Amino acid sequence: MISNYLKVAWRNLLKNKTFSFINIAGLAIGLSCFMLIGLYVIDELSFDRYNEKASRIYRIHSDIKFGGTELKLAVSSDPMGATLKKDYPQVEQYARIYASDGSKFIKKGSEYINEPKVAYVDSTFFEVFTFPSIAGDTKTALDKPNSVILSETAAKKYFGTTDAIGKSIEEGIGKKTVYNVMAVIKDMPVNSHFNFDFLFSMDNVNYTMGNFLSHNFHTYLLLKDHVDYKAFEKNFEPFTEKYILPQAKQFMQINTMKDFEKTGNKLSYSLIPLTDIHLKSDKFAELSPNGSMQYVYIFSAVAIFILLIACINFMNLSTARSANRSKEVGIRKVLGTERGTLIRQFIAESSLMSYISFAFALLITVLAIPYFNDISAKQFSITSLLDPKILPVLLLLPLVVGFMAGYYPAFFLSSFRPIEVLKSKITTGFKKSNLRNLLVTFQFVTSIILVIGTIVIYQQLSYIQNSKIGYEKDQMLLVRGTDALQANDEVFKEEVKKMAGVKSGSFAGYLPVSNSSRSDNTFSTTPVMDMKNGFNMQTWRIDYDYIPNLGMEVIKGRNFSKEFGADSSKMIINESTAKIMGHKDPIGKFIYTMDDNNQSVAYEVIGVVKNFNYESLKKNVGPLCFRLGNNNWETAFRVSTADVPGLIQKIEAKWNTLAPEMPFSYRFLDDAFDEMYRAEQRVGKVALTFAFLTIFIACLGLFGLVTYIAEQRTKEIGIRKVLGASIFSITALLSKDFLKLVLIAIFIASPIAYFVMNYWLQDFAYKISISFWMLIGVGVFSILIAFLTISFQSIKAALMNPVKSLKSE
Repeated sequence: MISNYLKVAWRNLLKNKTFSFINIAGLAIGLSCFMLIGLYVIDELSFDRYNEKASRIYRIHSDIKFGGTELKLAVSSDPMGATLKKDYPQVEQYARIYASDGSKFIKKGSEYINEPKVAYVDSTFFEVFTFPSIAGDTKTALDKPNSVILSETAAKKYFGTTDAIGKSIEEGIGKKTVYNVMAVIKDMPVNSHFNFDFLFSMDNVNYTMGNFLSHNFHTYLLLKDHVDYKAFEKNFEPFTEKYILPQAKQFMQINTMKDFEKTGNKLSYSLIPLTDIHLKSDKFAELSPNGSMQYVYIFSAVAIFILLIACINFMNLSTARSANRSKEVGIRKVLGTERGTLIRQFIAESSLMSYISFAFALLITVLAIPYFNDISAKQFSITSLLDPKILPVLLLLPLVVGFMAGYYPAFFLSSFRPIEVLKSKITTGFKKSNLRNLLVTFQFVTSIILVIGTIVIYQQLSYIQNSKIGYEKDQMLLVRGTDALQANDEVFKEEVKKMAGVKSGSFAGYLPVSNSSRSDNTFSTTPVMDMKNGFNMQTWRIDYDYIPNLGMEVIKGRNFSKEFGADSSKMIINESTAKIMGHKDPIGKFIYTMDDNNQSVAYEVIGVVKNFNYESLKKNVGPLCFRLGNNNWETAFRVSTADVPGLIQKIEAKWNTLAPEMPFSYRFLDDAFDEMYRAEQRVGKVALTFAFLTIFIACLGLFGLVTYIAEQRTKEIGIRKVLGASIFSITALLSKDFLKLVLIAIFIASPIAYFVMNYWLQDFAYKISISFWMLIGVGVFSILIAFLTISFQSIKAALMNPVKSLKSE
């Protein structure tokens, strides 16, 4: 019986080549898109789930609001983990990561390599996280100072083998530290929210421990079984009163934390499950750029809608062509075929077409994976489809799609009554089909929403690129790791500044882009800090040339100058800080902070710079100040030359004369700026690709419907031409019903897209407005695309010789 179903299905497929091609092409593209997006979504949801205890691991987040400045941090204080474990039996273990030192220079032979994937971790790190050991005992490897654990890649890189136990590496320039390799682990999975090659003992951190008010450590808690982390969070309030309040009283007037909150301030802590970090955490000081659950939802919806649009094509074409199958159904019913048998027959036809489409979809997916990896920043391969968790779903997918696409046509076609069919009362499956009109409208609603969304994303990215951010990011070359030059750092900077094509230069360890140093400190507007006059502020140490080199504007006062000997006790602030101070003219006024001995220190304000965006444009500009100081770990040069590669070669040559054993590394400030919006750029590219494919599939179905209607109305068109109808009137006759559906889709899709994209724009402090003309433009574009699709076949039918048209009937 099944064999017979398949034979009949195959014959029908070959008999109607045009419609078979449209259905197979649409389903193949839809299935391929579904598979690619499915791989992306599954990968995003898999982050950190490789840890055996993942369901019990949580990271502590800090939320600090002081003086109107709010900090949402992925870090907490260094003693917090140990104290919570001591005081609360619900905590089985804790582990900290300290990665604030940035990259490190590791010596290999006579040269040094700048390694970015480094961190200090507790000896308890492997009691919390799961990283298989290749050599050594990870549980005891970091018990002593000067110990290090290497990844498999790092061990092979420095020793040529994973058998590195007992060997040593040298870290640092000037002040050098020798570390003993105590263990080698497998490379950390790519689907992890952190990834390190070097894990140093926490005992070697150059940090003053014990301060509950300093937040620089990523702290993870391993809670015991059946502990509700939300219930455990309630312990943070008494914890704050017991440990943090006493330290806060040492430098500010405060009685209780409730009094602190009554003045509009805040200090609270929360836990986030380990498996939620990648998609649900976007805090300051994340260990790596995270994804977004919002984008996972969006792409999941896009995948489903694309597949639905492809299935709708099959349903529409099958039901529209019902007249061609009606006599077959009538005769088979007269001969005794039951309705259930007919349903199975039609389901078999749709399933066969689905599996053929699936075969082509696999081919398209394999060919598209490199491009998809490029726009999504993933590392998928053909083997990704063979994952045991994915393969069963893939094998069932065409069956589900075949049933989904063929279910309604099967019941529709099998419902024909033999008498009506054989008396030719059923002549066409197109007229009076409200469901089909609804489905076509749905296709274009989805397509239009995607197009509007893509345009909004690209316009927002263009706005970011072209907005005035308070500094000049173009033509700025950043040489990294210049602190490795030690005493020659100033010599290097001055020698490069003399080169042709270099306009200016300065040390620039603090930069207004991501992956740059930050230093947040507490200040007050009076010598005695209290809950009303205190505030948090970024404190950047710069040299004399930093502000003019970066193109920042001093709107009041002056820049630091060597002509004034006492500028080391002076401060330049931004407009946000000036607003907090409350003075019309802050020049000559003082800002206060506490030194290491809890003594008040005053800094005189000598200048105000125009606000510049030192974080993503998703955030408002917070208070910031500049002070003279060392920031030589990166140097910025303003260049103006057509031969940038040649200039870089000259700079590298100068570097090699001063430090031949040190690696030369550079980047451009505008590239670092773009990096802050890499996720949005990827979303834009993915959305553009799938918006195009959605429109293509929808138009493919529209083309099939118009082709069929033109065939059905061949005699009518011939008679109309004989009676004098013009080509235009015939084209309009065949097009108007479909264009009405597109217009309805525009009116439905536009407000939906408007509200959805306005919600997306809320993530940005600085954003575009969605204009009415944008929606009109997309509407006109949709009508034009639909008209071109329809008119091709309509004009072809209108141009047909009426003699042939009538003769064919």
